[in-house]
Amino acid sequence: MVNLKKYNDVSKLFVIFLTFLFVASCSKQNYYVTKIEGKRIPVTEKENQVSTTDPIGKQALQIENFIKPYREHINKDLDSVLAYCPETLDKSSGKWQTTIGNLMADVTLKRGNVVFQAREKKNIDICLLNSGGIRSILPKGNVTARTAFEIMPFENSLVVIALKGEQILEIVSYFIAEKKPHPLAGLTFTIDKNNLPKNILVQGNPVQQETIYYVGTNDYLSNGGDNMNFFKKGVQKFDLEYKLRNILIDYFKEVDTIPVINDVRITVE
Repeated sequence: MVNLKKYNDVSKLFVIFLTFLFVASCSKQNYYVTKIEGKRIPVTEKENQVSTTDPIGKQALQIENFIKPYREHINKDLDSVLAYCPETLDKSSGKWQTTIGNLMADVTLKRGNVVFQAREKKNIDICLLNSGGIRSILPKGNVTARTAFEIMPFENSLVVIALKGEQILEIVSYFIAEKKPHPLAGLTFTIDKNNLPKNILVQGNPVQQETIYYVGTNDYLSNGGDNMNFFKKGVQKFDLEYKLRNILIDYFKEVDTIPVINDVRITVE
């Protein structure tokens, strides 16, 4: 006689086993990266440096042939001589101001005023940039557009902030505390024996706390970069959409010889 109870128990166990396998096979699988491989595809000017029978070599040669005329055109523009510099201008050549910093600030003030006057019918009174933004020297000899890219490789644009005289005094205090030769134009002052400022002049006139002054700077500093938080207290902001690099290039185009500007903006007793 067949033991149906025992048979049914085995059947149930078998069904449960199949169900478990089905659920396990349908569960979500997690995959992990265990190895990454890469292969360098060279882009070269010389056809004989790649194998034309290798698919990757053919691809590299096609890329090179495609970009070559563009590269040559860009290099021609970048290496065209725009002006001449009689001596090397370096940001490490002074404690409170440097020849390249003076040039940068003066040029930015001058070129920026062309745009600011046309748009707003106002004048930029002061230009303040940061020494760290100058990334290269201006070497003695021929000056090209590539020189400007080396000095100012970032995409910073000129911004004008309307500040009260109170913030101009904060700028002076910032200089004394930082002791760095940040590019400065339009503002002069003296540091006395007690490390305090005096004779603070804007465009040759004593600073007035309630007067509004227009200060040109870059977009990074205008938002409080390099702890220049006084810019965030501005009562008005104007983005001139004029890159500092392009300001340099435009200036190089309009002069024959770059001046070496040694005048003193910050004096110490």
